[in-house]
Amino acid sequence: MASESSPLLAYRLLEEEGAAFPASGAGGPGGVSARKLSTFLGVVVPTVLSMFSIVVFLRIGFVVGHAGLLQALAMLLVAYFILALTVLSVCAIATNGAVQGGGAYFMISRTLGPEVGGSIGLMFYLANVCGCAVSLLGLVEAVLDDFGADATGPSGLRVLPQGYGWSLLYGSLLLGLVGGVCTLGAGLYARASFLTFLLVSGSLASVLVSFVAVGPRDIPLPPRPGPNGSSLPPRLGHFTGFNSSTLKDNLGAGYAEDYTTGAMMTFASVFAVLFNGCTGIMAGANMSGELKDPSRAIPLGTIVAVAYTFFIYILLFFLSSFTCDRTLLQEDYGFFRAISLWPPLVLIGIYATSLSASMSSLIGASRILHALARDDLFGVILAPAKVVSRGGNPWGAVLYSWGLVQLVLLAGKLNTLAAVVTVFYLVAYAAVDLSCLSLEWASAPNFRPTFSLFSWHTCLLGVASCLLMMFLISPGAAGGSLLLMGLLSALLTARGGPSSWGYVSQALLFHQVRKYLLRLDVRKDHVKFWRPQLLLLVGNPRGALPLLRLANQLKKGGLYVLGHVTLGDLDSLPSDPVQPQYGAWLSLVDRAQVKAFVDLTLSPSVRQGAQHLLRISGLGGMKPNTLVLGFYDDTPPQDHFLADPAFSEPVDSTREGGSPALSTLFPPPRAPGSPRALSPQDYVATVADALKMNKNVVLARACGDLPPERLSRGSGGTSQLHHVDVWPLNLLRPRGGPGYVDVCGLFLLQMATILGMVPAWHSARLRIFLCLGPREAPGAAEGRLRALLSKLRIRAEVQEVVWGEGAGAGAPEEEEEGDFVNSGLGDTEAVALARSANALVRAQQGRGTGGGPGGPEAGRDDVGPATALTFLYLPRPPADPARYPHYLALLETLSHDLGPTLLIHGVTPVTCTDL
Repeated sequence: MASESSPLLAYRLLEEEGAAFPASGAGGPGGVSARKLSTFLGVVVPTVLSMFSIVVFLRIGFVVGHAGLLQALAMLLVAYFILALTVLSVCAIATNGAVQGGGAYFMISRTLGPEVGGSIGLMFYLANVCGCAVSLLGLVEAVLDDFGADATGPSGLRVLPQGYGWSLLYGSLLLGLVGGVCTLGAGLYARASFLTFLLVSGSLASVLVSFVAVGPRDIPLPPRPGPNGSSLPPRLGHFTGFNSSTLKDNLGAGYAEDYTTGAMMTFASVFAVLFNGCTGIMAGANMSGELKDPSRAIPLGTIVAVAYTFFIYILLFFLSSFTCDRTLLQEDYGFFRAISLWPPLVLIGIYATSLSASMSSLIGASRILHALARDDLFGVILAPAKVVSRGGNPWGAVLYSWGLVQLVLLAGKLNTLAAVVTVFYLVAYAAVDLSCLSLEWASAPNFRPTFSLFSWHTCLLGVASCLLMMFLISPGAAGGSLLLMGLLSALLTARGGPSSWGYVSQALLFHQVRKYLLRLDVRKDHVKFWRPQLLLLVGNPRGALPLLRLANQLKKGGLYVLGHVTLGDLDSLPSDPVQPQYGAWLSLVDRAQVKAFVDLTLSPSVRQGAQHLLRISGLGGMKPNTLVLGFYDDTPPQDHFLADPAFSEPVDSTREGGSPALSTLFPPPRAPGSPRALSPQDYVATVADALKMNKNVVLARACGDLPPERLSRGSGGTSQLHHVDVWPLNLLRPRGGPGYVDVCGLFLLQMATILGMVPAWHSARLRIFLCLGPREAPGAAEGRLRALLSKLRIRAEVQEVVWGEGAGAGAPEEEEEGDFVNSGLGDTEAVALARSANALVRAQQGRGTGGGPGGPEAGRDDVGPATALTFLYLPRPPADPARYPHYLALLETLSHDLGPTLLIHGVTPVTCTDL
């Protein structure tokens, strides 16, 4: 026999796993046209043949002879326990919905996503291809051992020439036969499998009868080589018939050298061989595309097949232990022929199992490949596998797989690769268990399989068992398979995949996020863990793209919400106009590469809509604490989409039907002089509303002037240095107290420090300016501020500047609180102070730092770095709404021509000196 002259795992038993994907509905549209197979032909037959494999004829004696009956039964129980856990998961997933072509690949990919499903599907495909080649080579060696010119078997017919070339020729001829059956479709395959099933069953029946009908006899053992290459004297094994002494001798373990390899056997090595022979549990599940009723056939047929094979294995273990001495079991793995009433029938069974294995592997591989090709996960490489016949048979995938098997046949013996094949199967089993576990943990309402004999405990135990078996069989192959899976997953992630399959990861994330949001108790918030949570109100993103990216840099891992108000009244509209807009806004977030949520609302006015968003955006402890608005001025809106390639190119049309360019989903910018959706009065009122609701406010001006590298996500930091200027004092407060820094001023410092943590701003130098009064002694305020900065761990350059002469000269000396916005003083004095403050800031931008706009040293050749961004203290809006236009005019004057500027008013403490 082939097993006697070739290494221990020559057939690797699990080549039958090729049945894992027979005829999986790869057919015509929807893969429904070929659903003709019954439970017996479509599930029971291929699963039984896969789980029997060649081990049932050639490895029963090996397992019992080395491990003994007790350990052999323990091994069988453990192996079937591991496989049964996966069977439960397969049955659960198969009864939870319509399983299309692709079997296990379809289950995994539609649950865990295309990245994991595609990588495991490709590995399973390669395992089936190699399994087909291993089966064919095993069949060739079995034939040559009996009919080859150099045969050592008992047959006297030695007619077939031998050698590498001849073996390749015989394997290719057999592959042509197998490929022809598979090319003609699943119907012919099912009939051929049934014929094979009858041959194997008849052969096994003759073996079982022979145990009872044959009397005791001595059986010559295959010759073993001596120490110097000479043959040892002939020895005999004994078939004793049913004998209690024989059973007693065979109860315990007796591990010895394997006579085919010379390797010393252990529990692990024997268990690996037995386990490999028991695999094949997915053969029926992966016939899903051709089954009349998959939801009923898969659980019923798989369980029947597993129970039947388990019973046969136990029966053979007991019969062998009762009737064969240990010498016969250990020295002749093919002893079934020697004790058979008609030995050729055993030979037919061996040939039938090998042929069935190769046929199952090839048709299974073709179904996986066709499913992968239809999903377009690997692009044009698998395009030929999409071709199908009129009847729905994927003959293109069959020919593709046939070619790969032919290449593998050139390698000759595949004993080393066989362990990899086993591990690949176990990876798929673990993935099925993980899929079922994920669905169970996600608690999705739509996961309600009709098969209920499972729990998350069985799924988790199945995953752990499969991983353990992988490393037990071959640690190197197990590690390599996991590495390959990671690489393929990374490739598919980079390439992108379908987004409409409904991944369980989203359900798991929802489940976990909900749980942790409930634990995020706002009553336990502490200032030292404060972070900005921004609500950016956007009218038209075409003109707000730079601000959108700058706000993304300011969030520091906090919540970031893009809010938009659509004007209208739902009472007068036939449907909600907001819902169809979400897709465009989500695409905007993707293209802009910002980590933001989208919240849209419908309201009669922008102000009311802003109130809605401020109140209801976010959830639990994740709610916006800072409102960000663009500045209200007369600057003509710019279309930033035109200069950004990410917004001018259409989405890849090969993915999910594609989509038009994002620039077509938003209206063009407002024309200069055209009416605005928000009046100046409502703009200031929105700021006042936010402050009343205890929200911080940021007004951003001229962010479009920021260079693109400052808004990028890269490590940024151009070679040219820039400054970030912070004015933490209210420049419109003439008597605020020199050097005084309040909660709002500390908020400015915190926001500027957060921006400096962004890679794109690492090279920018932080400068903090303090204003000295006319009679203020230099150095005192600076010392206090430096001490504060040291406690806050903020690295910055502190500069004192003299407040302009005459600034606020008209203000009464007793005015201690308020500013020119809220003090009720004359408009003339307020405007003069705002101009003076603006000139002061511009002068500092230009003085030795690059000559800011209008700076006194703008024309010098030795100017240093420019100011990239300015942080200004935003005064509170006046209490009297009638003064809102005056307030806005003062802000315009204060920030005029300063370049990119953020006017900020903070109302919450954000800094802490505690550890």
